Amino acid sequence: MQRRALFRLAAAAAAATSLPSWSQPAALRQRDLFPLGVASGSPSPDGFVLWTRLLERPVPGTVPADSPRSALPDAMTVHWEVAEDEHFRRIVAKGTAPALAALGHAVHVEVSALKPGHWYFYRFMHGDATTRIARTRTAPPADAMPAKTRFAFASCQRWEQGHYAAYRHMLDEDLDLVVFLGDYIYEYAMPIRPPASPLVRTHTLPAASTLGDYRDRYALYRTDPQLQAAHRAFPWLVTWDDHEVQNDYAALAGAGADDAFLQQRNAAYQAFYENMPLRASVLARGLEGLGTQESVRIHDRHAWGRLLRFHVLDTRQYRDRQACRPQGTDARGALSATQCPELMEPARSLLGAPQERWLGQGLAQDATIGARWSVIAQQTIFSRRNYAPLPQESYHGDAWDGYPAGRQRLLDAIRGAGPRNTVFIGGDIHQNYVSRVLADFYKPQSAVIASEFCGTSISSVSNVSPAQTQRIVGNNPHLLLARADKRGYAVAEVTPTRWTTTLRVVDDAARADAAISTQARFVVEDRVPGPQPS
Repeated sequence: MQRRALFRLAAAAAAATSLPSWSQPAALRQRDLFPLGVASGSPSPDGFVLWTRLLERPVPGTVPADSPRSALPDAMTVHWEVAEDEHFRRIVAKGTAPALAALGHAVHVEVSALKPGHWYFYRFMHGDATTRIARTRTAPPADAMPAKTRFAFASCQRWEQGHYAAYRHMLDEDLDLVVFLGDYIYEYAMPIRPPASPLVRTHTLPAASTLGDYRDRYALYRTDPQLQAAHRAFPWLVTWDDHEVQNDYAALAGAGADDAFLQQRNAAYQAFYENMPLRASVLARGLEGLGTQESVRIHDRHAWGRLLRFHVLDTRQYRDRQACRPQGTDARGALSATQCPELMEPARSLLGAPQERWLGQGLAQDATIGARWSVIAQQTIFSRRNYAPLPQESYHGDAWDGYPAGRQRLLDAIRGAGPRNTVFIGGDIHQNYVSRVLADFYKPQSAVIASEFCGTSISSVSNVSPAQTQRIVGNNPHLLLARADKRGYAVAEVTPTRWTTTLRVVDDAARADAAISTQARFVVEDRVPGPQPS
């Protein structure tokens, strides 16, 4: 199917409340059609997105690769209901939506005309098959100032490297929403040779490169009961990083031939939409400057009244290729400006010029409307992380350190726009970092203008030692904490006067029943940039 036609189909499917006769075959009864669970996301003051995906067992990846697989009809009808109570006695919205083979039998329903700041329950049905009851909520009214909001942020959940015990503990955190910052799946096949870190669980999928491959990978990950429970409990805001496509890819540059990589990227982007609670509008818009390529617009703004404004970024689709990375090859590791002068070129950008402008405009709007906390939700660590003692330098070229000119433009935009409080949240590196964000990281005495919390992974392994992280802290005085030894997530409790981040870690990600503890807690006071230990 042509991609433009596919985008129109997705938009029509998300808005559908009644369906033509061709999409209403006889119901499939007494079958488990919802093994991947449900999800909700993109909450607004009057609604949200509901998601599910129909699939017949066995789920790919859980059985040998050559196992027979059943095919669902090309078009199916799913019923959905939203209620104010978990017994569905007070139903406030209901309808039908198509599950189409062209979209992987995924269902996206955009519900509207609901009460702001309100919790709801929802479910999907097809014949005798019914999903488990789930809950979600709308955002507060646009002009409201909530007394308190709690959200978790998380990233990096490689299947074979750990269980998802962290999500089980999220259920006890009394959250309003979850922000997922990328690497929801990993595209790798199982290692042929024994890896450095022991494998916790296995799968039978090949390295992902086609649409079918990526669909199967999401299906495998979504069978995890603890991940399903976290999706049933809260609405999610989601963005992607590299492993949803290919490790360390940059815009249209990946490993291998350009044409083959572009086909792979298009397939991965479609699968991401199919498997996430996203509005169909993400498929219909794109930034200029990408030639004839369709773009899936993941970056967006989400308001939580006037208390929080989330600026959710896309640091993959529009970035320049990593410095000193030849076309068609893998990205290099650590870089220095003396060995790689390209690193310091002034035009280099991690976001791309249009997204940089969009973010600067949004921060200026935050100041104008009186948003209390501006949250820059992006994939990786923002603050400088020099690996070598000064005056030497060595930086991770795939993070913001690989794009210092672009980072400085964002720092200048924060100073120029003057939002009341700016907090960066990130992931990617499988380590917990807490940092004061300086106006200029090359001038250690420059003003602190924002705060940063970069979270560890849900399950993906970090091979960085405690001694290495402490050396990095010693080389970068703006870093207040660096820990690579534990997996988990972070919880932000935000009031009009204080932001508190609690770093929550499981004792052993190799165990599905792992216990949880608090690794550290930091606070940011209103109008006082920079975290302080609590």
